Amino acid sequence: MSRQSLDRDFYARGALEVAPELLDKVLVAPDGRAGRIVEVEAYRGADDPGSHGFRGMTRRNSTMFGPPGRLYVYFTYGMHWCANVVAETDGVAAAVLLRALTPLEGVGAMYTARGPAARRDRDLCSGPAKLTQALGIDGAFDGADLVTKDRGVTIVDDGCPPPEDPAVTTRIGLTNGADLPWRFHVEGTPDISRR
Repeated sequence: MSRQSLDRDFYARGALEVAPELLDKVLVAPDGRAGRIVEVEAYRGADDPGSHGFRGMTRRNSTMFGPPGRLYVYFTYGMHWCANVVAETDGVAAAVLLRALTPLEGVGAMYTARGPAARRDRDLCSGPAKLTQALGIDGAFDGADLVTKDRGVTIVDDGCPPPEDPAVTTRIGLTNGADLPWRFHVEGTPDISRR
C-alpha cells in the first residue's frame, strides 16, 4: 500500500483535532524504522497548565510555537527524549506528544536500540521515551519538518483510518492539567504505555 506524507494543512489545526487523527498514521525514521501511532496526548499553550508553552516561549520550547508540521523533541528527567508533533499556527504553542507506537518495520534495529530492556515487541515503543529510543530520534531532530521530510523523518498515511471512537482518558504523569481528557489511544492495542 502506498504511503503519503501528511500535508501542512493536516497539522495546522488545534491540537485536540490533530491528536485523535494521528492515531493509526505511521511515524517513519530516516533509516526506515517505522511504527503505527497508537497513543497520543494533546497539549495547548496558554490555557493548558500541563503544557511546556503555558508560561511562554523559551529556548527549550520554541519549536512548539510553530510553524505546524514540525517535530518538537525535548529531553526530560535528564535521560529521555520525547517527540511531539507541532500543531495550530505559527506563534501558538500547541503540540501532540507521541506516546506509543506499534512496531512495523526495522524491528531488529529497534531491539538493538532499546537493548536488554526490550524482551518482547510490546516493550519497544510502549512509551514516549521508548519510541524515540527505538527509532533513534533525539535532540538533533528538534524542529525537523515532517512535511518536507527534512532530516529524513516523517509521518505518513498508509490508508489505515483513525478509529472512529478512540479511547479518551486524562493525560499521564502530570501534576498540572492532569484532569484534562486529552489522551487518545487505539482501544485494544497491547502497545499503549499504560492501561
